[in-house]
Amino acid sequence: MGKTVSENTLDSLTVTPTGGPLGAEVGGIDFAQPVPDAVKDALRQAWADHVILIFHDQDINDAQLIEASNIFGGVQVGGARAYFLRDGEGKNQQLLGEYPEITPITNLGPDGEPVKANAGLGSAEVVWHSDNSYVEVPPAGSMLYALELPVNGGGDTFFNNQYLAYETLPDDLKNAVDGKYQVHDSSRNSAGVLRPTAKLPTKPEEVVGPTHPLVRTHPVTGKPALYLGRRRVWPSNYVVGLSNEESEALLDRLWEHATQEKFAIKHVWKVGDIALWDNRCAMHYRSEVDPTQRRVLHRTQIKGEAMIAPWDETAAA
Repeated sequence: MGKTVSENTLDSLTVTPTGGPLGAEVGGIDFAQPVPDAVKDALRQAWADHVILIFHDQDINDAQLIEASNIFGGVQVGGARAYFLRDGEGKNQQLLGEYPEITPITNLGPDGEPVKANAGLGSAEVVWHSDNSYVEVPPAGSMLYALELPVNGGGDTFFNNQYLAYETLPDDLKNAVDGKYQVHDSSRNSAGVLRPTAKLPTKPEEVVGPTHPLVRTHPVTGKPALYLGRRRVWPSNYVVGLSNEESEALLDRLWEHATQEKFAIKHVWKVGDIALWDNRCAMHYRSEVDPTQRRVLHRTQIKGEAMIAPWDETAAA
């Protein structure tokens, strides 16, 4: 895998929009080399402008991946790590990695061989979601680096634009989400797998997880975005203050609207690709992976900040 540039400069940097509802491909960047402050500023601006950035032909180690992530606001430890540790040291070592800040996204089992299911995402289809919406301060973004991929494809990632999802809400739905908060269950991951040592809730009172607004204001762009987290069967997610039936009906309509194809782009991975996405205004989905083929990517998560809802801003004003 060759280096893309001899030096990271503003002259070498290119940002090419995908032509879709979000996303840009970034060229002229080699995260194995120092990144000057002016280039860091330009990368942060590109992220704010395009929501998803794709970098190709990277050849870096975990420490360099963390360093690259720090450009965009520092890193925080993934929420799933605590569950893997609770399940016993070494039992899920393939899902822990060398650095606490790195989460291996892999379909490998404890013996290092590919499997259909493990304590993480395994080879399963992964539903639309925002990373770690089940923690009090979700990550601002995620950076995912492809190390090993199935030779016959699979595991494509789709990203969608939740700025557009909010902007295009029908008036009745926009009114319905105003001032509303949702409880986010932490018991299952984005493949629907019950986390190690977690208990599946059977009623709302048993749900363990934070409460977040259905709409959040992006702290950099100032724009509102729909924030749904992930969709699970009742009672794993519910809207505070509504009856069970009202909550389910509202969430059903919101998810149907937010996951429309017109808001999304598709990324087909190549080894050496890095995708950086903004969890505050985008969701992502992964297609199923061939369980007989190895798939290993390393993910960092960009440090998040306290959520601000548009109605909170109005109250403050």
